[in-house]
Amino acid sequence: MRTAGGLAMDKRPKLNDVAPRLRSFARAQRKDMPRAESLFWEEVRGGRFQGAKFKCQVPIAPFIADFYCASARLIIEIDGPVHDTDDHRRRDEARDAWLTAQGFMVLRFSTDLVLSNLGAVMDAIGAVIGDRGYPSPASLREASFPAEGEGPRCASAHT
Repeated sequence: MRTAGGLAMDKRPKLNDVAPRLRSFARAQRKDMPRAESLFWEEVRGGRFQGAKFKCQVPIAPFIADFYCASARLIIEIDGPVHDTDDHRRRDEARDAWLTAQGFMVLRFSTDLVLSNLGAVMDAIGAVIGDRGYPSPASLREASFPAEGEGPRCASAHT
């Protein structure tokens, strides 16, 4: 517990309390991305895609999302051949159901599709971001506001 002015204060709970081991694993995954994930990352990093900010290998306890766009609460998974087994498909379905219940939307694409038709993948993601109606951080920075003295005025307290 922390103290403030002699009073004990409870520590605020973290929204996404991630174990150090999971965080370390995610960090290692960022350094060793498969080719399909690397190509996708080059398209979205730094707000390059529709101004939406993505992060890669993001721990969302108890999982790690391949890519995450916070403004749209959108998770992108790029799945290699290992995800084609029945056992892995069941685990992916359970994981996606849990993430969806937490308010995330999960889109899955095969590495083959990313490598052969990245444009189609980006079009699908762009449509979802647009449909979810979440503004990108870039669009919020560029939003126009009425100049001082223009636009609606607040009612005066002296009327």
